[in-house]
Amino acid sequence: MADLTARSPCEGLLPLTIGGVTAGEDLPAAMTSLAPYRGGEDDLSKAMKSAHGMGFPSPGRATGRAGGRAIWFSQGQALLMGPQPDVSLAEYAALTDQSDAWAVVRLEGQGVLKVLARLVPLDLRASRFKRGHTARTDMAHMMASLTKTGENAFQIMVFRSMAETLVHDLKTAMEGVAAHR
Repeated sequence: MADLTARSPCEGLLPLTIGGVTAGEDLPAAMTSLAPYRGGEDDLSKAMKSAHGMGFPSPGRATGRAGGRAIWFSQGQALLMGPQPDVSLAEYAALTDQSDAWAVVRLEGQGVLKVLARLVPLDLRASRFKRGHTARTDMAHMMASLTKTGENAFQIMVFRSMAETLVHDLKTAMEGVAAHR
């Protein structure tokens, strides 16, 4: 019989610090997609505020904070990260467990914008992409969710199967930025 051992998506790959930028793995307790039923987004947002202290996010935004965050994920869909969804949310939305589907990486430090500039086609300057802003975007050659969580901090999510590729691309970009200091 096979010996199956649970592993995190970035196990053995992170943490990584190069030139003042650190990449580390985040392991939320739960990740649940929320797809509101037609016309139910306001009711879902109220239920989320009551149960979790955060509302359904507007397009391109995230609500909540570390440990409990709702991230806009696409048109009419958000991802609840951290808490298990309260059962009351099922009245207003389709809930789908995504906990094993994503690799979640925290990228932070001085030079983080230079690292990300090598990987994503977005203007991430503080005047354009503020804390709580989020986007689904290309990251090198894969799709990702990118959320600004602090002044020099971002959360990056890719499909679990792309974790090793993400870490490789981040490491290459981090090394490139560090070499130009």
